[in-house]
Amino acid sequence: MSVHILGGGVSGLSAAYYLCRKISPKTISIWEATKRTGGWIQSHKTEKGIIFEQAARTLRPRTETGENTLKLIEELQLTDKIRPVLANSPAAKNRLIYVNGKLHSLPSSLFSLFKTQSPFSKPLITNIFNEHKQPVKIVEDESIYDFINRRFGSEMADYMMSPLICGICAGNAKEISVNFLVSHLFQYEQKYGSISKGLLKKVFSPKKNSTTSRLSERVRREKWSVYSFENGLETLPNKLDEVICSKGVQINLNTKCEKVEFSGKEVVVHSQDNSLKSKHLVSTLLSGTLAPLISDQHPQLSHLLKQIQSVDVTVVNFHFKDSLIKNPGFGLLVPPKENLPILGIIFDSCCFNQNNDTVLTVMMGGFWFKQYFGDFKKDEEFYDVALNYIKKILKINEMPSEYKVNVLKNCIPQYTVGHRKTVSKIKDYLKSSELPLSLCGMSYDGVGVNDVILSAKNCVENLNEKS
Repeated sequence: MSVHILGGGVSGLSAAYYLCRKISPKTISIWEATKRTGGWIQSHKTEKGIIFEQAARTLRPRTETGENTLKLIEELQLTDKIRPVLANSPAAKNRLIYVNGKLHSLPSSLFSLFKTQSPFSKPLITNIFNEHKQPVKIVEDESIYDFINRRFGSEMADYMMSPLICGICAGNAKEISVNFLVSHLFQYEQKYGSISKGLLKKVFSPKKNSTTSRLSERVRREKWSVYSFENGLETLPNKLDEVICSKGVQINLNTKCEKVEFSGKEVVVHSQDNSLKSKHLVSTLLSGTLAPLISDQHPQLSHLLKQIQSVDVTVVNFHFKDSLIKNPGFGLLVPPKENLPILGIIFDSCCFNQNNDTVLTVMMGGFWFKQYFGDFKKDEEFYDVALNYIKKILKINEMPSEYKVNVLKNCIPQYTVGHRKTVSKIKDYLKSSELPLSLCGMSYDGVGVNDVILSAKNCVENLNEKS
């Protein structure tokens, strides 16, 4: 059985890695449109030895998705390259929001829930305690903003959930699906009548025995919050690339797929210079990128894929000499109601020390990209906006010694209300049409690196069952 994979990001590389367990690696090939693998994960080392992360920079070690990645890291023998951020560090405990021209610390402990912390008008424990009294709304889905507003009030929706969604997917919480992004909280209300009752049920329910790796045991023992690698997060896709190539997987760089054709139980992918036939196709492309490739033969499927849209994000990395951050932490987020052009600022050098200097990343755009940056043409324009808000918010008036601007087009899918139903329709179409096509990646199963790795693994396991 030959399998072709579209996309050489971490999802495509992971799919190839897991496929090597099922079929001969020499029957697996990857088409990647750019000159490198790794997708959005890119760790750029500057002339002065500073690491600038283009997109994702840390991984969370817990939950099923986190455990799966830890196991993969062990298999790749990358354990000795890990750099953890421990739970007691400022980067793990301190998270800020920028409201009304001031920085505010979000509650980070049980004790802090009992205090009134600006910009909140009362202790958050009040909202949490009263949550079980709120009426139940039985719905198939709704926006995460409306859900939190109903259960906990507008301040929680505006100052906690909305900026969090900006940080997760650069999205508008008033459009993002609660039944996808925090489905467990949504199901607690739908099944038990409130989130608090659902949490109590979970606490007192029997714990399932789970097989953990030695690395996950270390995570618990040392109390990791997040982690990366000593040379940046790109270490992971680079190692995947190295391992699958050593096994015989063929990676075709600078090879953009122009069209996909299905003929019986086979599939043909076309580039400008080549065509390749295989028994099965795994697409890790964004749904909007795949949609036009199959539209001639399957317009209905193409239409469904187009419903999952993506947004543009600009990332500006800065390196300043000396330690300049007055409030060490993971970083800050800006609630959308502040009407500012930035989503947040990440304090990279608080997570991982880099020559005792200050390294920051400003995130801009997302859902609001066209509103604020639709007319921007040059990197310098983004740089000026980013630096202006570093000065305004963090009171850093020094000029950076290095910087880098990346405009990431259509980089993050938006899991809008009804996303789970849309994905279900797509899968039903593939099944009923018996197409030799499988889909995985962040358009369908989550935007995080852990999510897309597990998505690739599950995709391969299902493919094996079909074959």
